[in-house]
Amino acid sequence: MAANINNKYVVFRLDGEEYGIDILRVKEIKEMLRITRVPKAPEFVRGVVNLRGEVIPVIDLRKKFNLPELKDSANTRIVIVTVDEITIGLIIDTSSEVLEIDKDNIEEPPTAVTSIDHSYIHGIGKVNDRLIILLDAAKIISTSAQ
Repeated sequence: MAANINNKYVVFRLDGEEYGIDILRVKEIKEMLRITRVPKAPEFVRGVVNLRGEVIPVIDLRKKFNLPELKDSANTRIVIVTVDEITIGLIIDTSSEVLEIDKDNIEEPPTAVTSIDHSYIHGIGKVNDRLIILLDAAKIISTSAQ
């Protein structure tokens, strides 16, 4: 039984819903940093940050997912994720916890249910009475880098 519990996810909130990203993709979670705007960047790119000498693009997930805008608060965080040596920051409303979700409790996402682009979703995790939208960090990064 314990062998099935090998999927760990960093769970966070965005527009009142819970989302998760594979913990192996998450480098760290930072409080809001000073973001430098980049001219002519896509609307969902908030800008870049300097993280220990590395310039990292920062994406506003609310804008990326066409969710209502929200002013940054004391709870706003930047999740630093890495996929294939590409590092990017994702602005979230608030970070929550790390959860282990048994593979048997992850289902394919229903296509017509979510308000965000279905291609960004890896699955729906069921933990007790909670449903967690599991994001595909590689898809988010690849579509943001175009």
